[in-house]
Amino acid sequence: MDGQPTADVIEQVKDIPIYRDSVARGHFPVLEKPEIARGFPDNWMTPPLEAALAAGEAEYVLSTGTNHARMQLIRPPYFLLRSYYRLWSEHPDIAHTWRDGCRRASLTTVLATEHVARVNAKKRAGRDGNDGHASTPDAEPSLDDRRLDERTVYLNLRLDPALWERADVERMLGELRAIAASHPEGRYHLDCSGYHLAHLVRHAEDAGLWEDPEAFPRPASIITAYEYTPRNVRRFLESRFDCPVVDLFGSTELGYLFCSDRTGSYRPYLEGMSVELLPVAPGSTLYSLIVTSVRNPHMPLVRYRSGDCARTRDGSPDPEKIVSFCGREKELLDGPEGPVAAGDLDERVGAASPRVFVHQLLMPEGESEGSGPQSAVLRCTTFDGKPLGTDESEALGRSVSVLTGRACRVEHRDHIPIGASGKYAWLARK
Repeated sequence: MDGQPTADVIEQVKDIPIYRDSVARGHFPVLEKPEIARGFPDNWMTPPLEAALAAGEAEYVLSTGTNHARMQLIRPPYFLLRSYYRLWSEHPDIAHTWRDGCRRASLTTVLATEHVARVNAKKRAGRDGNDGHASTPDAEPSLDDRRLDERTVYLNLRLDPALWERADVERMLGELRAIAASHPEGRYHLDCSGYHLAHLVRHAEDAGLWEDPEAFPRPASIITAYEYTPRNVRRFLESRFDCPVVDLFGSTELGYLFCSDRTGSYRPYLEGMSVELLPVAPGSTLYSLIVTSVRNPHMPLVRYRSGDCARTRDGSPDPEKIVSFCGREKELLDGPEGPVAAGDLDERVGAASPRVFVHQLLMPEGESEGSGPQSAVLRCTTFDGKPLGTDESEALGRSVSVLTGRACRVEHRDHIPIGASGKYAWLARK
């Protein structure tokens, strides 16, 4: 499949300035992020879009910037939230919690929490005529300040979940109890970054708050989103929670494209979309995700390179056979068998030991590719805090060495700091 848009898609985008040359040529090249930003918003502006902006049916937003430079977008209000709710309400493994009216507790990056608090402060400013700031600027946002809508509230108030203190854990568990108590059967839905939820469980275990379900109320369904969920993290969550754990894949600009079932197998959710897979390098079975989407009517994207990478069951470029969304194109490492993504390293780590929690591959400064013998250090934390045994550590080092083409030693760490975005970096330079 050459990925060219259908006649219906061309009809919907033919009057948008950024696509006029492609329409005239009869060929649409891959749309890169810098091209989207060039001349923004004029390169997207049409009379219907101007009217939608004036009526409040479209709005300017920025992408989160956690995986790439922040990008300005135009989309309907609550575009991503509505995509999430639609998926939740239709997913066969978890739709029952939507139908039952379960509230949604969201445990993810502090940046997401702060964004919701800022939006609510601006809304209050509009109603109250103040400047949109809290009367006590240093005060942490209350639970009501962190409420996205009547169904969703955000929990996290700290950048690094590994450094949550007991007071943070007790506050979040208290908020989960309040959310569960608002449902007649004490049920709620937990939306999270897999890492953040695993950290909360570990902290609760250390504080003696896990065993009592009244102290830590168990969710009726879980969705992991926001970042790649490592194999061991998913395994850990499934061992602790007796409910479906579903993974979503998507982005700010596209909404959600794929979801897993409770076994971890992905299924497409491509209403108003199509996907093609292009090799990240000639002959590679690691693919770049190219998406055509008219789901957002105000900024339809034709053959847009999302920056995400995927692998398929048989190595073919068939989107129906995707088994892993395994990282970002900008974060690839050259290996002896071709480009290596975060998910490729994660597969090796998960196969070597289920005890590894956070891992990060450190490339020593001064060693560049092609400069001769190279080395790497795989930093690891574990769920139980104890170093891997010698045999496990050496086997993991050998496996990563084969994958990367670099002599690798494994180094136990008590703590690997999270990035400024609230997400972990799989690859680092010393």
